Amino acid sequence: MIFGTQTGERFLDAVTGFETAVRGQDPDGAERAFQELHRSLGEAGPQETVQAAPRLAALLPEVPPGPRGVVAVIVGACVERGADPRPCAPYVFVELAETLAEIGEFCDRWQETGGGDHPHPDDSDAHPALFERVGPEAALAWLSLPQFEMACLALLNDPGVRTALDKSLRARLVRAVTAVEETTGHQFKCLKYALLVLDDEPLVVLHRPSGTGYRMRMGGIGDNFQLHTLLADVLVGGGHVPGRAPSPQEVAVCRDAPGQVHTVGSFNLMTPGGEWVWNEGTPSDIPVVDGVRLLVLDPPAYERSWPSGRFFPNMTGDLVLERVLDEAETRYWLGGCVPAT
Repeated sequence: MIFGTQTGERFLDAVTGFETAVRGQDPDGAERAFQELHRSLGEAGPQETVQAAPRLAALLPEVPPGPRGVVAVIVGACVERGADPRPCAPYVFVELAETLAEIGEFCDRWQETGGGDHPHPDDSDAHPALFERVGPEAALAWLSLPQFEMACLALLNDPGVRTALDKSLRARLVRAVTAVEETTGHQFKCLKYALLVLDDEPLVVLHRPSGTGYRMRMGGIGDNFQLHTLLADVLVGGGHVPGRAPSPQEVAVCRDAPGQVHTVGSFNLMTPGGEWVWNEGTPSDIPVVDGVRLLVLDPPAYERSWPSGRFFPNMTGDLVLERVLDEAETRYWLGGCVPAT
């Protein structure tokens, strides 16, 4: 949770006060209301957060850059307490896109004024010099990115938000986050991985040692460590291929149970072209062939172990076997793959 939970009724009054001050262009009133909004959130009950979230999300375009990221975090906190994320998401994602565009300007100004290592956005000691060097708007955009990351994660835990997110906007956000990472050297892995999560995604899996193939469907899987364990459960645990089946506990934490459990890898995940699909990556790394993601499983090159679980603890993961491919289908798919080395 982003904030604690108690009961109380001040929160909606604070929301109303903040709306009035922001829309009335009353900076002093907005500051007072913002402080009350932040203080009273801890006392808000479920009904208050459900009502407040869409109102605050819709207000985001009018909120000044300084508190805007914190208001987005408050929206995320309301969602974590039960507010519907779907009406909130479009506003938050638009503000994220604009923030990332402004960070592009921040990076340009940083380079123009001498370059060097970019300060971490959480480094409060660097803030005064940062404002002077790149200007307030660019500085505030950079400093608010962790807040927008937090807010977006709360929203993207919901599969309805992920599937409703416009594909072109999603791709633009991923490119922008990647560009920020490459330019600044600071990683925003959680935001990037959440934007890359696939839902209701068909997957063809070829188990090369046995010459068998499988049509699956996956969703809500944050990284390939999680996918690896679920593949072993479906194929080894399901009796389709030999090997070590993960325990029920290992599988549960990769679907919807809390925590992590030690596991041992069962395969080498490979592309049809013979490249490794790294466990550290995401299912989006699996290439699309003839309209479907195609993954080849080879024997593990060496024993690998890790704590199995979900990259996103509040996101439910799923991998289901739709059908076993017949010999002709499997032969077709394998025929287009680079032979094992």
